[in-house]
Amino acid sequence: MTGKTNIKSKISGNSGLSEHKVLCIGEVLWDLLPTGAKAGGAPMNVAMHLRKFGIDARFAGRVGDDKLGSELKDFISGNGLSTSLIQTDNKRPTSTVVVELGANNQVKFEIVDNVAWDGFEVTDDLKTAAKHADVIIYGSLASRHAFARENILSLLDNGSLNLIDVNLRPPFNSREVVEALLLKAGIAKLNDDELRVIGGWYEKKPVEKDLAKWFSEQYRCDMVCITRGANGATIYDGRNFFEHPGYKVNVVDTVGSGDAFLAGFLAKYLSGMTIDEALDFACATGAFVASKAGATPDYKIEDIVKLQEDKSQNNMR
Repeated sequence: MTGKTNIKSKISGNSGLSEHKVLCIGEVLWDLLPTGAKAGGAPMNVAMHLRKFGIDARFAGRVGDDKLGSELKDFISGNGLSTSLIQTDNKRPTSTVVVELGANNQVKFEIVDNVAWDGFEVTDDLKTAAKHADVIIYGSLASRHAFARENILSLLDNGSLNLIDVNLRPPFNSREVVEALLLKAGIAKLNDDELRVIGGWYEKKPVEKDLAKWFSEQYRCDMVCITRGANGATIYDGRNFFEHPGYKVNVVDTVGSGDAFLAGFLAKYLSGMTIDEALDFACATGAFVASKAGATPDYKIEDIVKLQEDKSQNNMR
């Protein structure tokens, strides 16, 4: 498979978390929530959570040469991530996204077009980082325009395990673009609505397990992670399904909870945990973040473990 690396063949050589290098590429922005501005962008969120879990994660993005861009870089460095792969755009502004919280914790995004990360470039430092990465995480949103998309795609043929975080954000959800990105991925993470949308492109019936099998074969993905919001998640590894009902928490907002889920799963899977064990930690991480404001709240790994332990004790009663 051109551009793809089998999961086990890529991570089997490393046994410790710190030995795995993960590069997250894409958008970085300010989420303008009703409660105020919060730093965000799926790949940055994932990288930040991964660092909390002991993974050697780096983030590559692009901000404007403006106050918002400087504040983003300060936020990123203040949370333990290097800013050495963050580019500065002299023409486009730093990205902002208006976030509306609706009924049943539904989130609506108003995404500004033609912002700094639309001009994402490939630098020599970025080429080196991609060459040495065990895992490269990228999404569909940052590839909405051809210039950034071609640059991102050029980094995915270095023998890394490529992981796509699908974010279908209308009107930036072109089938042609999304499918080109999917065909580069060994692992795909998406939510159940996105899975049904993609299945609908081929007039597939909206039965989740059937769709997951079809999706895995259609796009040659070794693993498909499907999140279901408050109803947990499912993982299909090409042979078996692994399901989790999720954790029940008092939700503040769901912004970034899927990013936290992804980081939690990948960190534990890279550490050698089984898919079932990694999925449990991922669901706990996503739920915990949903119980806090913003995509990257302050927390410790012990907070996630406590949530797991509390559920385990409740199940024994």
